[in-house]
Amino acid sequence: MRHMKRGFLDSLRLYVKGGSGGMGYPRFGGVGGNGGNIYAEAKEGTSLLKTLKAHPDKRWCSENGTNSRQFRILGEQGEDVCIPVPVGTAVRLDDQRVIGELNQIGDKILVARGGIGGSPNNQYNGQKGQAHHIILELKLIADIGLVGFPNAGKSTILKAISNAKPKIASYPFTTLKPNIGMAEFKDGRQISIADLPGLVEGSWANVGMGHKFLKHVERTKMLLFMVDINGFRLGPKYPYRSATENVVLLNKELELYSPDLVEKPSLLVVNKMDSPFAEEKLKRLLDELQQIKDVCARFPEEMCPDQFVIFDEIIPCSAKENQESVDYVKRRLRELLDFYGDQEREAPELAAKRRVKSKLIEINRQLV
Repeated sequence: MRHMKRGFLDSLRLYVKGGSGGMGYPRFGGVGGNGGNIYAEAKEGTSLLKTLKAHPDKRWCSENGTNSRQFRILGEQGEDVCIPVPVGTAVRLDDQRVIGELNQIGDKILVARGGIGGSPNNQYNGQKGQAHHIILELKLIADIGLVGFPNAGKSTILKAISNAKPKIASYPFTTLKPNIGMAEFKDGRQISIADLPGLVEGSWANVGMGHKFLKHVERTKMLLFMVDINGFRLGPKYPYRSATENVVLLNKELELYSPDLVEKPSLLVVNKMDSPFAEEKLKRLLDELQQIKDVCARFPEEMCPDQFVIFDEIIPCSAKENQESVDYVKRRLRELLDFYGDQEREAPELAAKRRVKSKLIEINRQLV
Protein backbone atom coordinates (compact mmCIF):
# COMPACT_ATOMS: atom_id res chain seq x y z
CA MET A 1 0.00 0.00 0.00
CA ARG A 2 1.27 3.47 -0.77
CA HIS A 3 1.69 5.86 2.12
CA MET A 4 2.62 8.87 -0.02
CA LYS A 5 0.51 12.02 -0.14
CA ARG A 6 -1.72 11.90 -3.19
CA GLY A 7 -1.79 14.65 -5.79
CA PHE A 8 -5.58 14.62 -6.18
CA LEU A 9 -7.50 17.33 -4.32
CA ASP A 10 -11.26 17.60 -3.90
CA SER A 11 -11.13 20.45 -1.35
CA LEU A 12 -8.95 23.56 -1.14
CA ARG A 13 -8.98 26.45 1.35
CA LEU A 14 -7.76 29.81 0.06
CA TYR A 15 -7.26 33.31 1.43
CA VAL A 16 -8.76 35.95 -0.86
CA LYS A 17 -8.35 39.73 -0.55
CA GLY A 18 -9.97 42.31 -2.77
CA GLY A 19 -7.95 45.41 -3.62
CA SER A 20 -8.31 48.57 -1.55
CA GLY A 21 -9.87 51.67 -3.07
CA GLY A 22 -7.60 54.57 -4.02
CA MET A 23 -7.62 57.87 -2.15
CA GLY A 24 -9.74 60.75 -3.42
CA TYR A 25 -8.49 64.28 -4.08
CA PRO A 26 -10.47 66.69 -1.85
CA ARG A 27 -9.11 69.86 -3.47
CA PHE A 28 -10.60 69.05 -6.87
CA GLY A 29 -13.31 66.62 -5.78
CA GLY A 30 -11.40 63.73 -7.34
CA VAL A 31 -12.52 60.12 -6.81
CA GLY A 32 -10.13 57.24 -6.18
CA GLY A 33 -10.34 54.06 -8.24
CA ASN A 34 -12.14 51.03 -6.85
CA GLY A 35 -10.08 48.03 -5.79
CA GLY A 36 -10.08 44.97 -8.01
CA ASN A 37 -12.53 42.13 -7.34
CA ILE A 38 -11.71 38.45 -7.05
CA TYR A 39 -13.82 35.86 -8.85
CA ALA A 40 -13.85 32.08 -9.02
CA GLU A 41 -14.46 30.93 -12.61
CA ALA A 42 -15.10 27.46 -14.00
CA LYS A 43 -12.45 26.66 -16.62
CA GLU A 44 -12.00 23.67 -18.90
CA GLY A 45 -8.98 21.45 -18.29
CA THR A 46 -8.18 22.68 -14.80
CA SER A 47 -8.24 21.04 -11.36
CA LEU A 48 -7.93 22.10 -7.74
CA LEU A 49 -4.37 20.78 -7.81
CA LYS A 50 -3.53 23.18 -10.65
CA THR A 51 -5.19 26.00 -8.71
CA LEU A 52 -2.95 25.19 -5.76
CA LYS A 53 0.18 25.02 -7.92
CA ALA A 54 -0.61 28.43 -9.41
CA HIS A 55 -0.45 29.97 -5.90
CA PRO A 56 1.27 27.53 -3.50
CA ASP A 57 0.89 30.05 -0.66
CA LYS A 58 -2.91 29.81 -1.13
CA ARG A 59 -3.25 33.61 -1.23
CA TRP A 60 -5.10 35.40 -4.04
CA CYS A 61 -5.05 39.21 -3.93
CA SER A 62 -6.27 41.69 -6.50
CA GLU A 63 -4.80 45.12 -7.28
CA ASN A 64 -5.58 48.30 -5.37
CA GLY A 65 -7.31 51.17 -7.11
CA THR A 66 -5.09 54.16 -7.92
CA ASN A 67 -5.35 57.47 -6.10
CA SER A 68 -7.01 60.49 -7.65
CA ARG A 69 -4.40 63.12 -8.53
CA GLN A 70 -4.08 66.51 -10.13
CA PHE A 71 -3.87 65.27 -13.69
CA ARG A 72 -6.04 62.16 -13.18
CA ILE A 73 -9.13 63.20 -11.24
CA LEU A 74 -10.73 59.75 -11.55
CA GLY A 75 -8.39 57.07 -10.24
CA GLU A 76 -8.08 53.83 -12.18
CA GLN A 77 -9.76 50.66 -10.94
CA GLY A 78 -7.52 47.85 -9.75
CA GLU A 79 -7.34 44.81 -12.04
CA ASP A 80 -9.73 41.96 -11.22
CA VAL A 81 -8.40 38.46 -10.53
CA CYS A 82 -10.04 35.17 -11.58
CA ILE A 83 -9.31 31.94 -9.72
CA PRO A 84 -9.63 29.03 -12.21
CA VAL A 85 -11.56 26.06 -10.81
CA PRO A 86 -12.92 22.84 -12.34
CA VAL A 87 -16.55 22.47 -13.34
CA GLY A 88 -18.61 21.10 -10.46
CA THR A 89 -16.98 23.23 -7.75
CA ALA A 90 -18.94 24.66 -4.83
CA VAL A 91 -17.58 27.77 -3.09
CA ARG A 92 -18.30 28.37 0.59
CA LEU A 93 -17.03 30.41 3.50
CA ASP A 94 -15.43 29.08 6.69
CA ASP A 95 -18.79 29.30 8.45
CA GLN A 96 -20.21 26.82 5.90
CA ARG A 97 -22.30 29.42 4.04
CA VAL A 98 -22.33 28.55 0.34
CA ILE A 99 -21.49 31.48 -1.93
CA GLY A 100 -22.42 29.58 -5.07
CA GLU A 101 -21.73 26.67 -7.42
CA LEU A 102 -19.89 26.57 -10.74
CA ASN A 103 -21.54 23.90 -12.84
CA GLN A 104 -20.76 25.03 -16.39
CA ILE A 105 -17.66 26.33 -18.16
CA GLY A 106 -17.66 30.12 -17.90
CA ASP A 107 -19.70 30.29 -14.67
CA LYS A 108 -18.24 33.00 -12.43
CA ILE A 109 -18.78 33.90 -8.76
CA LEU A 110 -17.62 37.00 -6.90
CA VAL A 111 -15.67 35.77 -3.84
CA ALA A 112 -14.05 39.02 -2.61
CA ARG A 113 -15.23 42.52 -3.50
CA GLY A 114 -12.73 45.33 -3.97
CA GLY A 115 -12.95 48.43 -1.78
CA ILE A 116 -14.71 51.60 -2.96
CA GLY A 117 -12.50 54.48 -3.98
CA GLY A 118 -12.29 57.67 -1.89
CA SER A 119 -14.99 60.27 -2.62
CA PRO A 120 -17.00 62.97 -0.83
CA ASN A 121 -19.22 60.17 0.56
CA ASN A 122 -16.38 58.65 2.59
CA GLN A 123 -14.21 61.70 3.29
CA TYR A 124 -12.05 60.80 0.26
CA ASN A 125 -10.64 57.76 2.06
CA GLY A 126 -10.42 54.61 -0.05
CA GLN A 127 -12.08 51.61 1.60
CA LYS A 128 -10.40 48.27 2.22
CA GLY A 129 -11.40 45.30 0.07
CA GLN A 130 -13.03 42.19 1.49
CA ALA A 131 -10.59 39.68 2.97
CA HIS A 132 -11.51 36.20 4.16
CA HIS A 133 -10.98 32.50 3.56
CA ILE A 134 -13.02 30.51 1.07
CA ILE A 135 -13.23 26.77 0.59
CA LEU A 136 -13.43 25.26 -2.89
CA GLU A 137 -15.05 21.83 -2.90
CA LEU A 138 -15.31 19.63 -5.96
CA LYS A 139 -18.78 18.12 -5.98
CA LEU A 140 -18.09 14.45 -6.53
CA ILE A 141 -20.36 12.39 -8.72
CA ALA A 142 -19.35 9.34 -6.67
CA ASP A 143 -16.69 8.01 -4.30
CA ILE A 144 -15.52 5.41 -6.82
CA GLY A 145 -15.30 5.72 -10.61
CA LEU A 146 -15.21 2.54 -12.71
CA VAL A 147 -12.69 2.87 -15.54
CA GLY A 148 -12.43 0.33 -18.34
CA PHE A 149 -13.02 -0.34 -21.99
CA PRO A 150 -16.43 -1.67 -23.09
CA ASN A 151 -17.32 -5.22 -22.06
CA ALA A 152 -14.72 -5.35 -19.26
CA GLY A 153 -17.46 -6.20 -16.76
CA LYS A 154 -17.97 -2.83 -15.07
CA SER A 155 -21.77 -3.04 -15.12
CA THR A 156 -21.65 -6.62 -13.86
CA ILE A 157 -19.52 -5.81 -10.84
CA LEU A 158 -21.54 -2.66 -10.12
CA LYS A 159 -24.70 -4.78 -9.98
CA ALA A 160 -22.95 -7.38 -7.80
CA ILE A 161 -21.71 -4.97 -5.11
CA SER A 162 -24.40 -2.29 -5.11
CA ASN A 163 -28.11 -1.62 -5.54
CA ALA A 164 -27.70 -0.37 -9.11
CA LYS A 165 -29.42 -2.11 -12.02
CA PRO A 166 -27.29 -1.29 -15.06
CA LYS A 167 -27.71 -2.74 -18.54
CA ILE A 168 -25.56 -5.86 -18.96
CA ALA A 169 -24.72 -7.60 -22.25
CA SER A 170 -22.12 -9.99 -23.68
CA TYR A 171 -21.13 -7.68 -26.53
CA PRO A 172 -19.08 -4.46 -26.58
CA PHE A 173 -21.26 -1.43 -26.01
CA THR A 174 -20.88 1.94 -24.40
CA THR A 175 -22.86 3.04 -21.36
CA LEU A 176 -24.49 6.30 -22.44
CA LYS A 177 -24.86 7.85 -19.00
CA PRO A 178 -23.39 7.15 -15.53
CA ASN A 179 -25.02 4.41 -13.50
CA ILE A 180 -24.65 5.25 -9.82
CA GLY A 181 -24.92 2.49 -7.23
CA MET A 182 -24.65 2.52 -3.44
CA ALA A 183 -22.63 -0.26 -1.85
CA GLU A 184 -23.99 -0.88 1.64
CA PHE A 185 -22.23 -2.51 4.59
CA LYS A 186 -23.61 -4.23 7.68
CA ASP A 187 -22.65 -1.32 9.95
CA GLY A 188 -24.69 1.11 7.83
CA ARG A 189 -21.74 2.61 5.92
CA GLN A 190 -22.42 3.40 2.26
CA ILE A 191 -20.07 4.23 -0.59
CA SER A 192 -21.17 5.44 -4.01
CA ILE A 193 -19.86 3.81 -7.18
CA ALA A 194 -20.29 5.12 -10.72
CA ASP A 195 -20.14 3.01 -13.87
CA LEU A 196 -19.17 5.87 -16.15
CA PRO A 197 -19.75 6.20 -19.91
CA GLY A 198 -17.40 3.73 -21.58
CA LEU A 199 -13.87 4.68 -22.49
CA VAL A 200 -12.48 4.00 -25.97
CA GLU A 201 -9.10 4.66 -27.52
CA GLY A 202 -8.86 8.35 -28.34
CA SER A 203 -11.24 9.54 -25.61
CA TRP A 204 -8.70 12.16 -24.55
CA ALA A 205 -9.20 13.74 -28.00
CA ASN A 206 -13.00 13.53 -27.57
CA VAL A 207 -13.44 10.33 -29.63
CA GLY A 208 -16.60 8.43 -28.67
CA MET A 209 -17.99 9.78 -25.39
CA GLY A 210 -14.60 11.46 -24.98
CA HIS A 211 -14.53 14.44 -22.69
CA LYS A 212 -18.00 13.67 -21.34
CA PHE A 213 -16.59 10.46 -19.83
CA LEU A 214 -13.35 11.98 -18.60
CA LYS A 215 -15.14 14.95 -17.02
CA HIS A 216 -16.98 12.50 -14.76
CA VAL A 217 -13.73 10.67 -13.89
CA GLU A 218 -12.36 13.93 -12.49
CA ARG A 219 -15.23 14.06 -10.02
CA THR A 220 -14.51 10.83 -8.13
CA LYS A 221 -12.26 10.21 -5.14
CA MET A 222 -10.84 6.92 -6.31
CA LEU A 223 -10.61 4.88 -9.51
CA LEU A 224 -11.40 1.21 -10.01
CA PHE A 225 -9.71 0.04 -13.21
CA MET A 226 -11.21 -3.07 -14.82
CA VAL A 227 -9.73 -5.17 -17.59
CA ASP A 228 -10.83 -8.43 -19.19
CA ILE A 229 -8.16 -11.11 -18.60
CA ASN A 230 -8.81 -12.25 -22.19
CA GLY A 231 -8.04 -8.85 -23.66
CA PHE A 232 -10.43 -6.77 -25.72
CA ARG A 233 -11.31 -5.88 -29.29
CA LEU A 234 -13.93 -3.22 -29.97
CA GLY A 235 -14.71 -4.49 -33.48
CA PRO A 236 -13.27 -5.97 -36.70
CA LYS A 237 -11.69 -2.67 -37.66
CA TYR A 238 -9.86 -2.39 -34.35
CA PRO A 239 -6.73 -4.27 -33.17
CA TYR A 240 -6.90 -6.89 -30.45
CA ARG A 241 -5.41 -5.64 -27.18
CA SER A 242 -4.09 -7.92 -24.43
CA ALA A 243 -4.95 -7.28 -20.78
CA THR A 244 -1.56 -5.59 -20.30
CA GLU A 245 -2.08 -3.35 -23.33
CA ASN A 246 -5.50 -2.39 -22.02
CA VAL A 247 -4.03 -1.33 -18.67
CA VAL A 248 -1.40 0.77 -20.47
CA LEU A 249 -3.96 2.34 -22.81
CA LEU A 250 -6.34 3.21 -19.98
CA ASN A 251 -3.42 4.83 -18.18
CA LYS A 252 -2.50 6.77 -21.34
CA GLU A 253 -6.04 7.97 -22.05
CA LEU A 254 -6.37 9.41 -18.55
CA GLU A 255 -2.92 11.00 -18.64
CA LEU A 256 -3.51 12.68 -22.01
CA TYR A 257 -6.72 14.24 -20.75
CA SER A 258 -5.29 15.35 -17.40
CA PRO A 259 -2.06 14.15 -15.73
CA ASP A 260 -3.77 14.74 -12.37
CA LEU A 261 -6.01 11.73 -12.97
CA VAL A 262 -3.15 9.22 -12.71
CA GLU A 263 -2.44 10.57 -9.19
CA LYS A 264 -5.74 9.34 -7.83
CA PRO A 265 -5.85 6.28 -5.56
CA SER A 266 -6.51 3.29 -7.82
CA LEU A 267 -7.29 -0.41 -7.73
CA LEU A 268 -7.01 -2.80 -10.66
CA VAL A 269 -9.57 -5.58 -10.98
CA VAL A 270 -8.76 -8.32 -13.49
CA ASN A 271 -12.15 -9.69 -14.45
CA LYS A 272 -13.51 -12.89 -16.04
CA MET A 273 -11.14 -15.18 -14.16
CA ASP A 274 -13.62 -18.02 -14.79
CA SER A 275 -12.39 -18.09 -18.42
CA PRO A 276 -10.23 -20.97 -19.76
CA PHE A 277 -6.48 -20.52 -19.10
CA ALA A 278 -7.21 -17.43 -17.00
CA GLU A 279 -4.59 -18.32 -14.36
CA GLU A 280 -1.81 -18.53 -16.97
CA LYS A 281 -2.87 -15.20 -18.47
CA LEU A 282 -2.99 -13.62 -15.01
CA LYS A 283 0.55 -14.74 -14.22
CA ARG A 284 1.73 -13.20 -17.50
CA LEU A 285 -0.12 -9.97 -16.74
CA LEU A 286 1.35 -9.67 -13.24
CA ASP A 287 4.85 -10.37 -14.54
CA GLU A 288 4.49 -7.72 -17.24
CA LEU A 289 3.11 -5.12 -14.82
CA GLN A 290 6.10 -5.72 -12.55
CA GLN A 291 8.37 -4.60 -15.38
CA ILE A 292 5.95 -2.33 -17.18
CA LYS A 293 8.55 0.16 -18.43
CA ASP A 294 10.47 -2.58 -20.21
CA VAL A 295 7.26 -4.05 -21.59
CA CYS A 296 6.17 -0.64 -22.90
CA ALA A 297 9.40 -0.41 -24.89
CA ARG A 298 7.82 -2.97 -27.27
CA PHE A 299 4.70 -0.85 -27.79
CA PRO A 300 4.30 2.08 -30.19
CA GLU A 301 5.52 5.28 -28.54
CA GLU A 302 2.08 6.90 -28.66
CA MET A 303 0.66 4.13 -26.45
CA CYS A 304 3.09 4.59 -23.56
CA PRO A 305 2.27 6.96 -20.68
CA ASP A 306 4.88 9.24 -19.15
CA GLN A 307 3.63 8.47 -15.66
CA PHE A 308 2.28 5.07 -14.68
CA VAL A 309 -0.63 4.55 -12.34
CA ILE A 310 0.52 2.87 -9.13
CA PHE A 311 -2.20 0.43 -8.11
CA ASP A 312 -2.79 -0.12 -4.41
CA GLU A 313 -3.71 -3.70 -5.27
CA ILE A 314 -4.35 -5.93 -8.27
CA ILE A 315 -7.33 -8.21 -7.63
CA PRO A 316 -8.33 -11.21 -9.80
CA CYS A 317 -12.10 -11.49 -9.91
CA SER A 318 -15.05 -13.14 -11.58
CA ALA A 319 -17.83 -10.60 -11.24
CA LYS A 320 -20.34 -12.98 -12.78
CA GLU A 321 -19.42 -16.33 -11.21
CA ASN A 322 -17.49 -15.80 -7.98
CA GLN A 323 -19.27 -13.77 -5.27
CA GLU A 324 -16.38 -14.25 -2.84
CA SER A 325 -14.04 -12.31 -5.14
CA VAL A 326 -16.67 -9.58 -5.54
CA ASP A 327 -17.05 -9.28 -1.76
CA TYR A 328 -13.28 -8.91 -1.44
CA VAL A 329 -13.27 -6.06 -3.99
CA LYS A 330 -16.09 -4.35 -2.09
CA ARG A 331 -14.23 -4.65 1.22
CA ARG A 332 -10.95 -3.33 -0.20
CA LEU A 333 -12.69 -0.33 -1.76
CA ARG A 334 -14.00 0.69 1.63
CA GLU A 335 -10.68 0.11 3.40
CA LEU A 336 -8.75 2.22 0.88
CA LEU A 337 -11.32 5.02 0.88
CA ASP A 338 -11.08 5.16 4.68
CA PHE A 339 -7.28 5.05 4.58
CA TYR A 340 -6.92 7.96 2.17
CA GLY A 341 -9.69 9.88 3.92
CA ASP A 342 -7.85 9.57 7.25
CA GLN A 343 -4.59 10.57 5.58
CA GLU A 344 -6.17 13.71 4.12
CA ARG A 345 -7.70 14.72 7.47
CA GLU A 346 -4.45 14.17 9.34
CA ALA A 347 -2.33 16.19 6.88
CA PRO A 348 -3.33 19.68 8.22
CA GLU A 349 -2.78 18.51 11.83
CA LEU A 350 0.68 17.18 11.02
CA ALA A 351 1.58 20.41 9.24
CA ALA A 352 0.43 22.45 12.26
CA LYS A 353 2.51 20.28 14.62
CA ARG A 354 5.56 20.77 12.42
CA ARG A 355 5.08 24.57 12.49
CA VAL A 356 4.76 24.60 16.30
CA LYS A 357 7.83 22.40 16.69
CA SER A 358 9.82 24.64 14.35
CA LYS A 359 8.76 27.73 16.31
CA LEU A 360 9.76 26.16 19.63
CA ILE A 361 13.18 25.25 18.24
CA GLU A 362 13.62 28.84 17.04
CA ILE A 363 12.66 30.24 20.47
CA ASN A 364 15.04 27.88 22.25
CA ARG A 365 17.89 29.00 20.01
CA GLN A 366 17.17 32.65 20.81
CA LEU A 367 17.17 31.92 24.55
CA VAL A 368 20.52 30.16 24.28
